[in-house]
Amino acid sequence: MTDKTLGDATIAIHGGEGRRVLGQPVAAPIVTATSFFTHPDAAGFSASDLKANAPHFYTRWSNPTLALLEGRLAALEGGEAAVSFASGMAAIAALFLGRLGTGDHLLLSDVCYAGVAEFAHHTLPKLGIEVSAVDTSSPHAVSAAMRTNTRLVHIETPANPILKLTDMAAIAQVAHAGGAELSVDSTIATPIGTKPLAFGADYVCHSLTKYLCGHGDALGGAIIGKAELLAELRKEQLIHMGGALAPFSAYLIFRGMETLAPRMALHEANARKLEAFLATHPKVRKVLWPGSARHPQYELAQRQMRNFSGLLSFSVRADGQGMARQLAERLKLISYAVSLGSTKSLCFFIPTDDILKSSFRLDGTAEAKYREWAGDGVFRLSAGLEDAEDLLADLEQALD
Repeated sequence: MTDKTLGDATIAIHGGEGRRVLGQPVAAPIVTATSFFTHPDAAGFSASDLKANAPHFYTRWSNPTLALLEGRLAALEGGEAAVSFASGMAAIAALFLGRLGTGDHLLLSDVCYAGVAEFAHHTLPKLGIEVSAVDTSSPHAVSAAMRTNTRLVHIETPANPILKLTDMAAIAQVAHAGGAELSVDSTIATPIGTKPLAFGADYVCHSLTKYLCGHGDALGGAIIGKAELLAELRKEQLIHMGGALAPFSAYLIFRGMETLAPRMALHEANARKLEAFLATHPKVRKVLWPGSARHPQYELAQRQMRNFSGLLSFSVRADGQGMARQLAERLKLISYAVSLGSTKSLCFFIPTDDILKSSFRLDGTAEAKYREWAGDGVFRLSAGLEDAEDLLADLEQALD
C-alpha cells in the first residue's frame, strides 16, 4: 500500500510497488505470460470462484504488470482498487453494463466523449436501459431529471470537446440523495488536476491512452473506486467480456505515468500561452480553457482543479470547415490529428452539426447552448511539450 502522505509525483513513480526485496529490479519487468502456475486449492476454473487473495491465474483475469498499474492508479486517485481495460471505451462500457440492467435509468451528461454518448444512446436502450441527457453543469437540472429508477449519473469534467465543467461535489450530493451512484470521466483533468473520489464520486474513469500514457503509443482504460464494487466488475465485465489490457500496453502506460506530474505542468503552461494568443486573434471567435479567467466557469475550475490540463478548444469567426482544411495543410509542428494528451501537439476540428447529429441528442434550448459555446464547430487543440514559442509561431502562420 502506498503511503497516503506522499505527493502525486512520487506516487506516479512508486505507487503500487509494495515492499522492496533485495535483488529485485528497480524497473518492474513486463510479464507477458498468459497463464501462471497454480494449484487446485488456490483458484477455481470459473470466474465465479475468484477470491480477493487469489494468485495470478490467467492474464485476462489478472497479471503482475497489470496489477502494478492498477495499484498505482488507485494510489494516485485515492481509491481502494482499480481495474484496467483495453481502452477507455471498454472501461466505461463495462461500468455501464455492470451497474445497470433492464428497467434502470442512466443520467448522462449532455456533452461528453462522443463514443460514450453514442454507446449510451444507441446501445443501452436495446438492453432495456433508459438513458436521459442533462446539462450537468446545473445541479438543479440534474435534480429535476432524477427518476426513481436512476441508478447511475455519469459526468465528464472538463467535458469533451467544449471543456464545460461540472461541480462534482454538488452532483454527488444530488445522485446519492436519489439513491444513485456517480461516475466521473476525469481523462482530461488527470489525477494531477483533480481527484473525483474526494468530491464524492463512486467511480472515476480514465482513458489511459491520453495523458496517463502521455506518448500516444498505447490504448488503455481504467475504473477506480471501492474494492468490493470493482471486484464484481472484474468478475463479470472484464473476465467474461474479455476487454483485457495487454501487459506491454500496461508497461508503456505506467512508464509514461512516471513523468505525469512534470508533463502536466508543461502541458498546462503551453496551453496557457496558446489560450492567450488565440483569445486576441482576429480570426478566433471564442477560446475555451478552464485555466483562463475568460472561461465562463473559471471560479469552479479554481475550486476543483489543481492543474488545468493542456487541452483547449476554440472556434473561428468564419467558415470552420474551411479553416480546418487550411490548418491541416499549413501546420508544420502541430499535427492535424485526433486524440489528446500526447507529447506532440494535436489539433482537430469537430463540426457542430455533425456531433449534434451523430453523438449528442440536443434540441431546443440545449442545442442553442451548445452552439453558443461551439459556434459552427470547435478546434480541439492539445498542447504538447514542444517549446511554446515554436507552437505559437506555427499556429500564427497557419491561421494567417
